[in-house]
Formats: sequence, C-alpha cells, structure tokens
Amino acid sequence: MRIRTDFPYETSHEDIRIPMPDGARLYARVWRPLTDEPVPALLEYLPFRLSDGTAPRDWQRHPWYAGHGYASVRVDVRGHGNSEGLPGDEYSATETADGVEVINWLAAQPWCTGRVGMFGISWGGTNSLQIAALAPEPLKAIVTVCSTDDRYDNDAHYMGGSVLACGMHAWAATLLALVSRPPDPLFVGDQWRQMWLGRLEAVSPFLHTWLAHQIRDDYWKHGSVREDYAAIDAAVLAVGGLHDPYRDTVLRLVEQLPPDRVRGLIGPWPHQYPDRGRRPGPAIGFLQETLRWWDHHLKNTANDVMSEPLLRSWISESHPPATVYEELPGRWVGDPAWPSPHVTTVSYPLTGEPVIVDSPQHTGLDAGRFLPCGNDADLPPDQRDEDARSACFEFPVTDAPVELLGRPGLTLRLRLDVPHGQTIARLCDVAPDGSSTLVTRGVLNLSARHGRERAGAWPLGASEDVTFELNAVGHTFPPGHRIRLAVSSAYWPWIWPQPGSAGFTLDPAGSRLELPVRSQGTTEDKILFEEPEQSEPLGVSSPVTLDEQRPERLVIRDVAKGEWRLEVDPRPGGMRVYPDGLEYTEEALETYTIRERDPHSAQARSDWAVRLHRPELAWDVRIETRSELTCDAADFIASDEVVCRDGREIVFHRTWERRFPRMAG
Repeated sequence: MRIRTDFPYETSHEDIRIPMPDGARLYARVWRPLTDEPVPALLEYLPFRLSDGTAPRDWQRHPWYAGHGYASVRVDVRGHGNSEGLPGDEYSATETADGVEVINWLAAQPWCTGRVGMFGISWGGTNSLQIAALAPEPLKAIVTVCSTDDRYDNDAHYMGGSVLACGMHAWAATLLALVSRPPDPLFVGDQWRQMWLGRLEAVSPFLHTWLAHQIRDDYWKHGSVREDYAAIDAAVLAVGGLHDPYRDTVLRLVEQLPPDRVRGLIGPWPHQYPDRGRRPGPAIGFLQETLRWWDHHLKNTANDVMSEPLLRSWISESHPPATVYEELPGRWVGDPAWPSPHVTTVSYPLTGEPVIVDSPQHTGLDAGRFLPCGNDADLPPDQRDEDARSACFEFPVTDAPVELLGRPGLTLRLRLDVPHGQTIARLCDVAPDGSSTLVTRGVLNLSARHGRERAGAWPLGASEDVTFELNAVGHTFPPGHRIRLAVSSAYWPWIWPQPGSAGFTLDPAGSRLELPVRSQGTTEDKILFEEPEQSEPLGVSSPVTLDEQRPERLVIRDVAKGEWRLEVDPRPGGMRVYPDGLEYTEEALETYTIRERDPHSAQARSDWAVRLHRPELAWDVRIETRSELTCDAADFIASDEVVCRDGREIVFHRTWERRFPRMAG
C-alpha cells in the first residue's frame, strides 16, 4: 500500500447539513480541492455514521478524490449518525428520494460543475444503483461495489427462495444494534438526547419486515434494479469479489446494460473495497482505476477507460483449502462481451443409481462466513466432512486444465415423499491428496422451483426435474484433480431447515452439471492494474488488551444430545479511540444451534453491546441488544430486545415477540 501525500490540488474539508424538502437536514462531510474553478461532485451515501463508523475508511478515499480535483462528499442517511429525521427500512423510498435531493443540491452549489458521480460498497453500492434507476439529471456515472440488483435472491435475506439463517438473522440483529445508536453531541449539541429518544421510538426489528415477505413480492421488487435495467441512464462500473456473495450482480449488469455505458470487474476479494488489502488479495490500485472512470464521464477527459474489456475477471489457480489466504494464485482475463465468446457451456451428465439424500441437519457448519471481510476464519475449511454428508459425483480432469468463468448450472431429477425440501449444491476442487476446496455453491428451495414469486408444495411421491444456478466462479481445475459436485438436503446455518424435511431421492438419469468453460490465452488477457494507494489514514487507535480473544468460529458438539452449536465472533471492531476523543466499543456474538435429526430445533441468537464515550463531555451511552429466531413446523418465532443507557440511567427498554407463518421457510 502506498500512502499518497502529494496531490495535484491542496484540499480542505468541512461538515455541513443538507436540507431536505420536509425540513430535515442530512449530515454531510465535504472534502474539496482548493481552486476557484467549479469541479464535479462525488457522493457516498450510507447509514453507517460518517463521524465514527466509516470515518477510517472515508479518510482513505474522499481526501484522495479531492486531491485529484473532485468535491468528495459523504452523507449519513436520514435518522442515522448525525442526520435529522427518523430511521426507516432498508432502502426505503424516503432514503432514495433523499438521495436524489442530495444529488440535485450538490449539482446546484457554486463550487460544482453540475455533474455528479455516486459510489459505494454494499449498502452504498446498492443505493447507488437504485438512485441511478431514478435518473436524476446531474448523475452521470456510478461505481457500485459488492452490491445487489436483486434484493430478494441476491442479498442477505433469501437464497434460492430459502431463508438465509446466518444472513438474514445476523444482518437484522446487527442493524437493530446500529440503528439504536445516538447522535454525537460533539456534532449536534445538546439536542442529541431528544433526537435519540425520538429515533428509538421509531425502531422496530428489521427481521419482522423481512419474514413477512417470504416470496419475491412487490416489497422485494422495490429497489431491485433487475426489474428494469433500462431505467439506469448513468454509466455503471460494477465491481465484485469472488468471495463476496453478491458477485452475480456484476455479470447481470454487464449483460443487461448498453456496452457503451457499463464495465465490470470481478477480483479475488471478499466484501471490501479492492484497494484495502483485506484478504484474500491481490489488492489493486482501485482509486486510480475509478479516477479514470470519473475523469472520462464527469470531466469528458479523453482516456482509454471505455476501451477496457467489458468484463475483467480474476481466475484463481487451484489452491489447497484454508480459512484465509494472503493472496490467491491466478491471473486476470478480459472478455469483450457477456455472455462471452470465450466461454462455452459444457455438460457433465451425472451417472449411477438413484441415491437417497437425507443430510444431517448440521451439514453446512464448514460453510464459512456468509459475508467474508478478510478475517482469519472467514472462508470454508477442507470440505471432506461436508462431502461425506452429501451425495457426491466426480469428474476427473485429465489432459488439460478446465478453466471456469461464469455461473454453473445444475439440473437434478428429484423425488420427494414430503411436501417441503431444499437442495444445496457445492462445486469442489479435489486434489490428489483428497483435500476438497470449495469453489462455489447454489441453493434451491423446492417450493420455489417454478419461480421465486410463488411457494408451491411438492406433490407427494412425484418426480420432477429442477434447474438452478450456482454463484459465479473464476477457477482453474488442473490435470490430476477432480471436479466434485456435492448435493445435500441441509446447509445450516446458511439455510434455515425446512419443516419436517426428510430429504429426497436423486436420480442421476436426466441430471447434469453444466460448467462455463473458458478458453485460455485469449488476446484480451493482458490486464494490468496500478499499485494500491490511499490518502493518509485518520489515525484511529485500538488500545492494547491482555484479554485473550475468543475464537472467531467455534464448533461445539454435544454427543449425547446429537446437538451442534456454532459460536461466531463477527469481529465488529472492539474498542477504538478517535482523534477527536471519542471512545467507541463494539462487541458481538452469534450462536447457531441445531440437533442432527430435528429441523425444528434450529435456533439463531445474536447479542450486541455498543458503547460511545466522550470523557471530556461526560458523555457515556450504551446499547445492548438480543435477537433470537426459532421455529416449529408452522411458524418462525422471533424475539428481540433493546436496552439503552445514558450513564447509569435506562432511557429505553423494549422487547418484541412475533410469530410468522412459514411460507418459503
């Protein structure tokens, strides 16, 4: 990583409040180049608190853009951080409407040329797409990183029509804790407590809304730009990582948007900006790459950014299984179109006699983290134990490597004797020593086999062919290895178990795996990036502690009960001390419990504790939350609690208990 200190422009920054039509003011931080000439503006728009939550990351990139001649602006969503108003649902209509107002306000400032770009990762990348689909006139280009175009089937809530237990529950629990934090009196003054109490009265568990919509209905279609790609007028640079669950969005965007307005980039990364050096690498000079994008689309600079291949992708070489890699071996490739003329679908028929697939309910404990961020235990370990609980089909790689790029497809002929079930498919690279490295996976809730918009029971005793896709992959299987397809009926805690599930019978006759095989050595394959660089860090410190950290992922087995418990420390950050004196502490623990043969024993729990402390202001607030999700054959059962303290005084305490009839789950 190169830290940049000299720039074409000197810069300044200030905190401002941007007015909304209803009178609410959104808190913003603006970095600007010191020049008398107006410049384009760049917007990053998030709920995650610019004065502390994303401040370290913001200082890596916003001053860098300002130093290159842009007004770079970070804005907190209404009801979050130091912005006024009340918090709402994820990607609410109010949030995106406010975003349009912010863009129009920025364009109207005397220091702005009237041309605006928008960028972000995850939430910020997704609302960049959503706001681009609303087509505000000043918005000319966006950079969307690790984002989703499909809120139902490619986000943290559902996968293949199944409830994402560790995704939906953990994310809802995280948001419940984060949305309960107060504004900071250093920035809003004495009104902080009144603002906080007003927000808390508006808080309700996000999980309730998401479980109330278990199929792809109008709730999920809102904000899913997949419903109408043609609404996007801005140029789109779509970026993803092979270890990020949202990478399929990149492939859909480069396929659906006009080629003169889109480029795609998929690297080896987790759910992180590609310049941050979070494992696995290699990291790239992402800020330089995006600067070319902004210069072309916002300053009309003649450069070669639109001469790059439509899609640039990382294809990993075969590697042994591990839960973390500093860097993955592999190479960059370029494709001029998507679907690519260099990729051919090759069918691998399954063979053998019909097999009963009735996986123990703890199958999936070695799945790794749903949203890897570069931690030591994020990625899946050796898959041999998981493979042993699955039906496996193998295809040897003989004379030449098999290089994959794209989404594998799978057709399975299944027979069920129960009305509910789900099938999970994993593609693994098996080395000569027997080690099994997870390459990609896919899920189908069998009630969603005819479309995510409906939930249909399986006719008892009937056989049907079902077809679904696995997540995008860039991987090379070398000669002497085996391509292993592993099929299971359970995948806890990623996928919530089906009620009364008894598995299914898989008939290889008529079943097939279809792999996107890419030809090697094409002319577009000379892809180069600059070394990562950023502006000077903010200077946040983490006090040294002698306390031993608990494991990131700990599996505990009760042999007598046949019960398995996975404890996950998501590493939210511990204690951090900011240059302005704020002491900020976050701790969290997720627990997932299940018994081997009881799908109704599934239980997810998440506990959070947050403290914000300013010693110089005698300000000390604490937030504690508890979120639990269980089930029986008929319902999901959600239990949540929030306790907030100002000093020793409990200023807010609320519990929620709700049941939700099971439809997709």
